[in-house]
Amino acid sequence: MTIGSSSRVAASRTGIPRVAVSCAALCVVGALALAPSPAVALAHRDPGAPRPTASQPPPLYRSGTQVRPRAGAPEVPQDVSALSWLVADARTGAVLAAHDAHLKLPPASTLKTLFALTVLPVLPGGVRHTVKEAELEGIGDGSSLVGVTEGHTYRVADLWRGVFLNSGNDAVHVLAAMNGGWETTATRMQAKARSLGALDTHVVSPDGYDAPGQVSSAYDLAVFGRAGLRNPDFARYCSTAQAMFPGDGWPYEIENTNRLLTGADGVERYPGLIGIKNGYTSNAGNTLVAAARRGGRTLVVTVMNPQEGGGFAVYEEARSLLDWGFKASGHVAPVGSLVDTRAVAPSAPAALPAALTVRGEPADGGDGWPDAAGIAGAAGLGAGGVALALRLKNGRASRD
Repeated sequence: MTIGSSSRVAASRTGIPRVAVSCAALCVVGALALAPSPAVALAHRDPGAPRPTASQPPPLYRSGTQVRPRAGAPEVPQDVSALSWLVADARTGAVLAAHDAHLKLPPASTLKTLFALTVLPVLPGGVRHTVKEAELEGIGDGSSLVGVTEGHTYRVADLWRGVFLNSGNDAVHVLAAMNGGWETTATRMQAKARSLGALDTHVVSPDGYDAPGQVSSAYDLAVFGRAGLRNPDFARYCSTAQAMFPGDGWPYEIENTNRLLTGADGVERYPGLIGIKNGYTSNAGNTLVAAARRGGRTLVVTVMNPQEGGGFAVYEEARSLLDWGFKASGHVAPVGSLVDTRAVAPSAPAALPAALTVRGEPADGGDGWPDAAGIAGAAGLGAGGVALALRLKNGRASRD
């Protein structure tokens, strides 16, 4: 995090005693003394953000695989064929390694992570809703469905399980209708992405269905996944392997389509997997945002469109990257940083919950906050000195 500070002391006004100017000067000196030096500020700068004055782009904006190994670092997996991928620490946001992290690609249903971030806070799970015919119109051909039917009354929590487990576009359409409509939801998702610093994402269809111009990136999807894990409802839904879904007459079982979570179709379950969301379309290929916990650390990984290995390669490549990430702990220097979502103001129309513990991961402050507190303290002391000087001159504090 970069802490920027600029101060100007104007002593040209008449009536300001010399002692006040001196105290103001002390304020500036104190703030500058506590502020990081340019070298430190540069080190604290978000490595994932563009640097207009740099002679070359930061690592996450470069093509190819980016990693900074230290002594004892394991080799980055060579069998990962995805067009783009990223491995990051979910607590700190440090990106351990990435390949074409900001390459804009169709996201498929991994875009539902942004949909959930946008809509979950405004639709409590206990709300009951009777589905109307118009709410199920416009679902794309070949879409994955959970079985939402017109005239049936569902709890919002049931619909969210349909979104996260079955990737049900029918459930997305109903929730979007409850959120103000399809276009309104897309607009709010776009605003949410920008508020999170996810600048590669362009939302056209909230369910992730292929649409002209709809793109995201491995970096942005990791930002969405990390932000989602801080929402307890999101974390609970995305980590659910099986659930019962209301049907006509009796409920039926639905299973999460994330094979790393369920171990279905011959894909071995990944120990400690939390979720988050998988997807597939003909344009996007297979996509996945996943998170896993091991030894007190939580990693988030994004894999977009593997070019080899068939339909389940996305899971095996994510497995390889997660294994590498846990082994690389302490042996690689970060090549960038995910945007710290805890420092972002809530976006309209509703506030997100405060930062929460993520499966045992503490939501503590990141680099830079102690420096900011010190600068604020120095400024406060200086302001207090100016006020005291004015008291000495006028006998009381002035009021505007």
